[in-house]
Amino acid sequence: MTYFSVFFQYVGQYMKTRLTYRVDLLIEILSDLLFQAVNLIFILVVFGHTQLLSGWSRDEIIFIYGFFLVPFAIFTSFFNIWDFNERYIVKGEMDRILTRPVHSLFQVILERMELESLFGALTGIAVMIYAGSHLDLTFAWYDPFVFIVMVLGGSLVYAGIFILLASIGFWSDARTSIMPMMYNIGNYGRYPVNIYNKVIRYILTWILPFAFVGVYPSAYFLNREEWYMYSFLTPFVGIGFFLFAVFMWNIGVTKYRGAGN
Repeated sequence: MTYFSVFFQYVGQYMKTRLTYRVDLLIEILSDLLFQAVNLIFILVVFGHTQLLSGWSRDEIIFIYGFFLVPFAIFTSFFNIWDFNERYIVKGEMDRILTRPVHSLFQVILERMELESLFGALTGIAVMIYAGSHLDLTFAWYDPFVFIVMVLGGSLVYAGIFILLASIGFWSDARTSIMPMMYNIGNYGRYPVNIYNKVIRYILTWILPFAFVGVYPSAYFLNREEWYMYSFLTPFVGIGFFLFAVFMWNIGVTKYRGAGN
């Protein structure tokens, strides 16, 4: 209960801070929506020259992109730790974090929240509804619950990967980071993995499992039975990667040397 209380206190303070500068908040939301629109336009341009992409139609890929936006929005809202190495290791703010009686990762997550990114989830759902209406998809009564489980699984996949990357900073305090490159690699999860060669497909499934953020869970709702096994693995892969990442974080904290000499 202590963690829930701390969480809602942080959220309350965050909202007060953000609403103080409403125009800045609105501009950030609009810029995120514009970025998502550009990616959607890219898909439309690609399908202006072809009807199918490795057996996937335009509306199916739009549906996958819409699904991808939902777990990605949750990830960017609560696990926005791309500058962890620079801010907490190099500049020594981790010293402050470790003086408090709350788990260090929990504190870092709360301090880096960007709740306005949750609007991306609404965009993703809207895109899915648009694509689903063109695909004449039908859903069972339990599919909304499956959707929530799949989304949480995809969010944990993203969170686990980037927590692992952040943990590297405990062993290496260099200013350089592979976070930006990993963000770009994560974009491959927006598209069906069978459009890539076998090596990339394997990496996106078992090494850096970004495919479990978009295409694999989407395959369940698109009635792609050949991908069902991967669809149902989504929550397990997400939980597994996240727990492993937290485990490595806890080990990394014990290796942290502090900002002093």
